[in-house]
Amino acid sequence: MDRRAFLKTSAALPAAALASQSFPALAANPPWSNGTRWRSFEITMRIELLKPAGTSRAWLPMPLAEDTDYFKSLSNTWRGNAGTLTLVRGAQNDMTMFLAEWTQQVEKPYVEVTSRFMTRDRAVNLRAPGKGAPMARAELAHHLAPTELIPTDGIVRETALKATKGARGDLEKARAIYEWMVENTFRDPKTRGCGWGDIKAMLETGHLGGKCGDLSALFVGLCRSIGIPARDVYGIRVADSQWGYKSLGKSGDISGAQHCRAEFHLAGHGWIPVDPADVRKVVLEEPPGGLPLSSDKVRLAREKLFGAWEMNWLPYNYAHDVKLPGSQAAKIPYLMYPNGETASGRKDSLDPNDFYYEIHSRELTA
Repeated sequence: MDRRAFLKTSAALPAAALASQSFPALAANPPWSNGTRWRSFEITMRIELLKPAGTSRAWLPMPLAEDTDYFKSLSNTWRGNAGTLTLVRGAQNDMTMFLAEWTQQVEKPYVEVTSRFMTRDRAVNLRAPGKGAPMARAELAHHLAPTELIPTDGIVRETALKATKGARGDLEKARAIYEWMVENTFRDPKTRGCGWGDIKAMLETGHLGGKCGDLSALFVGLCRSIGIPARDVYGIRVADSQWGYKSLGKSGDISGAQHCRAEFHLAGHGWIPVDPADVRKVVLEEPPGGLPLSSDKVRLAREKLFGAWEMNWLPYNYAHDVKLPGSQAAKIPYLMYPNGETASGRKDSLDPNDFYYEIHSRELTA
């Protein structure tokens, strides 16, 4: 089929029915920020349904629906043998996905989507007074609400209250939660994929290990439980790190480079980027053979990743408890991996023998 360009305007998109402690000083002008330097990237995602049966479908996460001060979408194009193609936007405007559908007559269903976008490093000056407008009441409620795997009561709230004891104001409390997580959680290499973020189970069992889907969800749940708006941001790494961390970047074949980050909302400042999961990744994976929390390299990552992100990473969405349009199966906790389904049931996105996909990235020159 001919290549087609997706329209960026929301009017062209059909609606979907898819939810006092002492810390290191914050830098006024963080040296790791690239300021206004934008970088352009292209990623290509190709999926193949290996064992089609009846009507087959695939759902692919797409770049963030709205441009921000650190991300701008340029274009999305596709090619393949799908009979039906739909670009679907979530009801809360927190997600865009690509839905491809094949009839039983198609023997080798495939689709390939190419996205171009721009990013620039992000750093918030938390020492400066905030001047932004307050969040609307409905949006505030949305980012304080529990999800199926992120409750905000019981042991979650109890843990947050202990972690923030003595802290005053949302900034100090969010920082206290971040520091508590860096001290008490760990990256568990045995976790499948990025982890699904069942934070109640993590806290009840005392096993505070996992990957970014678990640790970012824990940060979000702890914040929400004490009234701080927070959200997961699901995405994928698209380039090597320029901050000097081998573990915090990926280029070329990025098929397994999905990565979830987190944000909390601070009155006057807006959304504040954090990434406690990547601090623990540095601890586990930076050469030689991992590093102690006391190492200079870990301490620098710990300082950086409260209030800043290196944008060698593409943001997809903020959505939880995602109902895939047309699917007969249950909701999924989030959409960060491509998903597929046939009349025989849902495919395993983490098993290339059941559902094959590959994702490649490249940086574009001016």
